[in-house]
Amino acid sequence: TMSLREHALSLFRAAVGTVRPAPMLRRALKLQGDGCPQLLVKGQAFPVKRDLYLVGFGKAVLGMAAAAEEILGDHLTRGIINVPLGIQESLQRAGMQEMLLKPHSKIQVIEGAKNNLPDAEALKGAVAIQELAEGLTADDLLLVLISGGGSALLPAPIPPILLEEKENLTKLLASRGAAIQELNIVRKTLSVLKGGGLAQLAHPARVVSLILSDVIGDPLDIIASGPTAASSHNVQDCLQILTKYNLLHNLPRSVEMVLSSSPTKPTAPENYSHVSNIILGSNKLALEEAKRQAEGLGYAALVLSAAVRGEVSCVAMLYCQLTQLVCLGFTGLRDGPLSDELRGNVLQLAAELQIPRLDLDEFLQALQGLGPSRPVCILAGGETTVQLQGTGKGGRNQELALRVGLGLHRAQATGASSPQGRCEILFFSGGTDGQDGPTEAAGAFCSPGLVAEALQEGLDVEAFLRNNDSYAFFSQFQGGHHLLVTGLTGTNVMDIQAILIRAV
Repeated sequence: TMSLREHALSLFRAAVGTVRPAPMLRRALKLQGDGCPQLLVKGQAFPVKRDLYLVGFGKAVLGMAAAAEEILGDHLTRGIINVPLGIQESLQRAGMQEMLLKPHSKIQVIEGAKNNLPDAEALKGAVAIQELAEGLTADDLLLVLISGGGSALLPAPIPPILLEEKENLTKLLASRGAAIQELNIVRKTLSVLKGGGLAQLAHPARVVSLILSDVIGDPLDIIASGPTAASSHNVQDCLQILTKYNLLHNLPRSVEMVLSSSPTKPTAPENYSHVSNIILGSNKLALEEAKRQAEGLGYAALVLSAAVRGEVSCVAMLYCQLTQLVCLGFTGLRDGPLSDELRGNVLQLAAELQIPRLDLDEFLQALQGLGPSRPVCILAGGETTVQLQGTGKGGRNQELALRVGLGLHRAQATGASSPQGRCEILFFSGGTDGQDGPTEAAGAFCSPGLVAEALQEGLDVEAFLRNNDSYAFFSQFQGGHHLLVTGLTGTNVMDIQAILIRAV
């Protein structure tokens, strides 16, 4: 029989495979007919009356553009994409030719946004995209490719604001504790292209956006700051945020000018009737594929949520309690005080984490309904956060895996009432982009048994965690066998987690 680790790896590969740019575009995008060709996107038809243009921005857009150009062929008139600095070289080195444009491509590539911050190169690309959009006619079709990281790659401050003034304001807000949503509202208000600006400039052309979401809940106006989506915010919201962080009275002159002349109402939704925003890939789609794979391997598979967020220690506790509940089912102790206690803990933790749209009652009922003989796979996704306290090396996925392993080991060690005795358990967490923190790993696998062995060998697991040094733990122990190393994947739909449990 395959080991749980081999199963986990095949789930992760299937999940990532389904949101890789090339297969994702080939499934969704087709070009039909010769006379008056039509672009088919997930069954919706868009006539190509005259010229077909392409623009894009984001970390996964190079691979998306390469696949799109192959599908569109000679029908593509011209394209411009903004991608992260050094990405072509990285993909070349990794041997990922399918993610690169062919020689003589009609798509111009501009690399910028070093360290994921807007810079002069990204601005140059944004201006080129703006000019292309402004020149379109009612008979043209503009295909827009969007993925995470698109915001930094599309900086176009409203004149006379300079890029550096906008950046300084954003940094100031961040240093005063502004949330990412608040930063995005301010960025959008001061931008020509964000918050629906690109779609407005391209009018009257038909605009079709293909989006790879790296944001919880896939909100169109938040992904890459929503350049083709109606913004739900206006200048009042921006002024409120600046007031809240006490910045209203020391703004650069240029920012004051723009704010005082900005329209107070957001653009009406009917002004977006020429736009279609279509989500091609998301964490939810990746999890659905992992679930199919797990069922094919004989698991009873349940998806907890594609929107798991919150502090890793709290998320780890949630996963530990859920795992123990499943193990109780295997030992035939599904009802009783321990089961009630675990259920109560799960409900409390989920409430603290405020996971959006999580129907935990329904999930726990589905868990109750599972037979005692089939192995169980619980899947989840989203993006956790780590409060950095140490100086070690790791990432949120490796730290989460180590915390779950340690939590389960502790529960097992606390006595006879532990339901885990007759279960084999493996947990894994991985970043779908193939990276986790500043390491070459995408994440890690962990089990209570692994932690027990490490403690026997004299490794102080808690000290590694206190120092945020999960990578050092996994790379030192058993030759790094438990690190999940995939290399760059060319996609990004946040993280994926799975708990695999079978009776022994």
